[in-house]
Amino acid sequence: MRISIVSLLAAALATFALTATTAPPMASAQPDVQAESAVAAAGKIDLQGAVNARDIGGYRTYDGAKVKSGKAIRADSLEKLTAADLQKLAGLNVKTVVDLRTQAEIQFAGPDKLPQGAQLVARPIDDTGLFQKLLQVIQLRDPVKQEEMLGNGKAEEIMKGVYTSFLTPASRAAFGQTVKDLANTDKATLYHCTAGKDRTGFLTYVVLRAIGVPEATAKQDYLLSNQYRAAADAALRQQVKQAGLMQNPDLLIPLQEVRNQYLDTAVAKLEQDYGSFGKFLTQGLGLDAGTILKLRKNLVS
Repeated sequence: MRISIVSLLAAALATFALTATTAPPMASAQPDVQAESAVAAAGKIDLQGAVNARDIGGYRTYDGAKVKSGKAIRADSLEKLTAADLQKLAGLNVKTVVDLRTQAEIQFAGPDKLPQGAQLVARPIDDTGLFQKLLQVIQLRDPVKQEEMLGNGKAEEIMKGVYTSFLTPASRAAFGQTVKDLANTDKATLYHCTAGKDRTGFLTYVVLRAIGVPEATAKQDYLLSNQYRAAADAALRQQVKQAGLMQNPDLLIPLQEVRNQYLDTAVAKLEQDYGSFGKFLTQGLGLDAGTILKLRKNLVS
């Protein structure tokens, strides 16, 4: 069996391209988790060419207000959207698409397909060189070297390193500008990376917390990528194995999953650097009080 270069790319992207495993989301028990999952399921946008698209509306804030639907949509990449998908997004009034992928990702997978009337904003967030490195590792077809690179907790450490990189100046600038965009438009904004789980997941976590959604709920939204990406990623691992690229494609699972420990790594870093989440918003992302108020007014009913 042969494997396409796009599928090979997906296997290599790990943090930014690969996604969940067949395992259920690794969420610890939290009050109202079932209720919040039901809300999130209601926000799921069923597309043929993207499996992790969802409206973040519907969550409750600390003061009992509700996040508006039709304002912010998180997704995986859009290069495989069908005509029906594009019509559906146009019907949701998507006017801006923010692409967080690197140029290397776009070159391999292809540019976004956009709904009619939507404007594309290219805002790449660095993948720390992971894309090319893992592509090379998989192309080696060497199970010993692959085990050396990814086994015994090394894949998890790679993921933690990527999440730490979200706090670099360039990444903070990209995240911060996207939050400002969400504060300053009355139209629906869709933002995405390749798999819609890491860069997109961290950004959504930040936005939800910034508008007053409890942290436990924001984490639950982050972990839902495991659920929505499970089937596609299990199929990809099987394809990688059948193509003879990896004897043990389960080595990719830590790279495919979103995990509390990954997100906690970024949160711990931002708290270490800025002292609190609030100071991260202002000092780290460059959001002034007026912008944060506009963000809440725009996204919360």
